Amino acid sequence: MKALLAGLMVAIAPGLLLAQDLSANPAQTAATAAAASVAFELHIEAPDEIRTLLANHLELLRYRALTDLSDSELARLLTTAEQETRELVGTLGYFTPSIRFDQAAPRDSATTRKVTLTVVPGEPTLVADVQVQFSGPILAESAAAPQRQQIEDDWSLQAGMRFTQARWDSAKQQALRQLTAQRYPTGQLASTLADIDPVTRLAHLAVTVNSGPAYRLGGLVIEGLKRYDEELVTRLARLTPGAIYDQSEMVNAQQRLTDSGYFDSAFVSLDTAGDPTAAPVRVQLREARLQKLVLGLGASTDGGARLSVEHTHHKVPGIGWRAVSKLMLDRESRTLGSELTSPPDVDNWRWITSAQFQNQALGSFDVNSQTVRVGRGQIGDRIDRNYYLQYERADTATSDPAKPSIAQALSANYAWTLRNFNSAVFPTKGWGLGVQVGGGTTLGSQNDPYGRVMARWIGIAPLGVQADSTQTALRAGRLALRAEAGAVLAKDGVALPSTQLFLAGGDNSVRGYGYRSLGITLPDGQTTAGRYLATGSVEWQRPIISNGLLTDWESTVFIDAGAVADRPADLRAKVGVGVGVRWKSPVGPLQIDLAYGVAVERLRLHVNVGFNF
Repeated sequence: MKALLAGLMVAIAPGLLLAQDLSANPAQTAATAAAASVAFELHIEAPDEIRTLLANHLELLRYRALTDLSDSELARLLTTAEQETRELVGTLGYFTPSIRFDQAAPRDSATTRKVTLTVVPGEPTLVADVQVQFSGPILAESAAAPQRQQIEDDWSLQAGMRFTQARWDSAKQQALRQLTAQRYPTGQLASTLADIDPVTRLAHLAVTVNSGPAYRLGGLVIEGLKRYDEELVTRLARLTPGAIYDQSEMVNAQQRLTDSGYFDSAFVSLDTAGDPTAAPVRVQLREARLQKLVLGLGASTDGGARLSVEHTHHKVPGIGWRAVSKLMLDRESRTLGSELTSPPDVDNWRWITSAQFQNQALGSFDVNSQTVRVGRGQIGDRIDRNYYLQYERADTATSDPAKPSIAQALSANYAWTLRNFNSAVFPTKGWGLGVQVGGGTTLGSQNDPYGRVMARWIGIAPLGVQADSTQTALRAGRLALRAEAGAVLAKDGVALPSTQLFLAGGDNSVRGYGYRSLGITLPDGQTTAGRYLATGSVEWQRPIISNGLLTDWESTVFIDAGAVADRPADLRAKVGVGVGVRWKSPVGPLQIDLAYGVAVERLRLHVNVGFNF
């Protein structure tokens, strides 16, 4: 041990002596360290766009680390850097810039040499004209005329715009993407020309696009199947042999396979080495485990902390259906349910049967309910459809002991949902509409008919206009509009399950009020569900800018309103106003809102994650 300590002291002693020497003259130490760290300092005086480009790409900056760089060598590097600067600035459309390097002589050998680069860009070069031409089969095929026209119309670097290398490259790549996205996956840019006249500062652009042959889909070549048959993959992919190649359809097929739950991964591609009239479609799959158990933890201001346990069996022995059983507990509800779903048929319809037991807070009451449902469903890329028979039994939410405590109903229902958003996870424009209609009869001592209808709509409208490749539209933000309406049609006095009625309030309803706290106010002050519902919301969402750049955060200002009543004439809107922020989290939009409920004169925090419609 003593020998080890002695060795350590010998090792660190020179470092201690050096530290003492350096601490004796801190100014000299700092100067020496600065001189030793870089051979010269470069200061760039130019507009922000040019300064950023040069700071990131100027080759001269790589030589700052050469501490033994001589004055003559630095002078040579500056001469070379002038031409490089001219080329870099030219990529931004400035082909006649004024460039000057100034070098200040160091005061002594310990002072770092200082170099100033001054760039005056001059007038930019503008696009004079653009010629987009086509070659190959795309010229002769009349069905491709809309695609040709779309490529020409969407050409992004138009006459009158400032020419830059980035915009030129982007325009060419966009044209190629539009060509290869449909019909012509092997298309290429046959020739491109940017003729720059530095005297007139005009750019003459020409592009020739060669389509190559048009491709049609052949059969599926499926790899990776062990547990499931090829028919399941064919029905999920929904790629028709003989159809014209469309990249978006390939992507949708891949997404359907991944979302089905049967596969952990799926990759769908066209084999362009085959016959263009029937090109094989390769489907590479990795199957998911036959059974899966998922434990979940979450939280929201609507339901508080949430715990869930979900078990999935993808192929129940004997019937081959998928079984999903789930237990979920939070502050507002306790739910236990199970659902059996058949594989899809040729039209993507599935049989569905489910049973659910639930205890939940509806207004001022805790309601126990049991639901059994049998029907069919079809989930599409944009449209979902469901029709089903449903039996429901629930405690009736009332404080009147004279009324029956149990209500039962049997109904036939149809649900239809259309999604028309530009993104399923982070939509910035588009709209969605969902409608549910149903009718049936109560069960028990009296069998009374009733009908139920509910509709919801969301619209997202950008406020800015995209122009000249800027982010004007994003910076201006967007309006998010939401509306929901529902009605239960039955004669007075009919005892309906309270789960068939309506309540409002909460994160995705009327903010500023508690979850399901807006309903019918009973004589004793308690709240129960009602037969009619109407809610609406207007929200301005605007990106938060940092250092001139868009961030993943947005600010919002909103106003919500909603009402519940047993008669349409009794609907009296409760209003909530507030502000909030949004963050593009990895699992979807994180929504944090602070809302003021005008009727209750209270502030309420609302936190929610994800976008679903």
